[in-house]
Amino acid sequence: MELQSILLPGVDPKRPLVIAGPCSAETEEQVMETARQLSAQGIKIFRAGIWKPRTKPGGFEGIGAEGLPWLKRVKEELGMYVATEVAKAEHVRLALAADVDIIWIGARTTVNPFAVQEIADALEGTDIPVLIKNPVNPDLDLWIGAIERVYNAGVRKIAAIHRGFSSYDKKIYRNLPQWHIPIELRRQMPEVPILCDPSHIGGKRELVAPLCQQAMDLNFDGLIVETHVNPEKAWSDATQQVTPAILDFILNTLVIREIKQTTENLSALRRQIDELDNNLLELLARRMRVSEEIGQYKKEHNMPILQEQRYDEILQNRISQAEHMGMHPEFMKAVLVAIHEESVRHQMEIMKK
Repeated sequence: MELQSILLPGVDPKRPLVIAGPCSAETEEQVMETARQLSAQGIKIFRAGIWKPRTKPGGFEGIGAEGLPWLKRVKEELGMYVATEVAKAEHVRLALAADVDIIWIGARTTVNPFAVQEIADALEGTDIPVLIKNPVNPDLDLWIGAIERVYNAGVRKIAAIHRGFSSYDKKIYRNLPQWHIPIELRRQMPEVPILCDPSHIGGKRELVAPLCQQAMDLNFDGLIVETHVNPEKAWSDATQQVTPAILDFILNTLVIREIKQTTENLSALRRQIDELDNNLLELLARRMRVSEEIGQYKKEHNMPILQEQRYDEILQNRISQAEHMGMHPEFMKAVLVAIHEESVRHQMEIMKK
């Protein structure tokens, strides 16, 4: 996949690329005042939702095409580039006709290959930069598939947006970061720039700053941050938007790590990691052999493979131990579930013999 830079003329090539603006374009005055303040701080790309997919009917679903001239005014009066979300072919046509500079495909759209293909078809013959958010569910293949559909339509200015993944069990975050998924996207598609959407991951404005820093520490290429002149009175997603002044503070306090430094001094520590990984693999192999012996015993005594009480005890005890050792309980649970699934697979093979 050969991509072109998504950077537009006049945009600072330094990391991070910053796109900012309100969740929704609400009024012409709100759009212009937010854009003026962001422009005064050096932000070059203004974002605003025109069409807003909502979880339930009855909510504010965007001002619609009425807001497109407001974005055009931002371009003409402030010299900023403008970006908005599209969810179907009609949105693409209207955005292109209004001279929108960048479009993005939202998480609720990425999850639907038919919708993505419809958008891709509408983009054929254009060179507009397209940003593609991860699907709402943690499915890397869907994300990659959406990128490939847009690429196959001839678009060469493509970037991904990590906005986290929906979860029924909401704790700290509105959408779980699951950083390993965008990291794996980077491994499989290193040519695709990745931006972070801390607003949708956090769901609360106080989480925006730490999430921006985490994204930079993971070498993300940019940020797309929801910014509103009066967040408390925003018509949508009020709790996760920050003021332009707060965004300016966040950006000025970001620590940008040097990505081109030599790693020679890490060699000794990396050798330790390699040795420890080998030890872990040997221990896991030994554990699977014991699981097979247990499977043989269960077969001989006509016992079911799954012993739910035993499994629950292992989860509770090991997770508690892990916490005392400084490990995150969710990490330990994921490890134990994976080990248990592999153990069950080994025991099922024994049962078949």
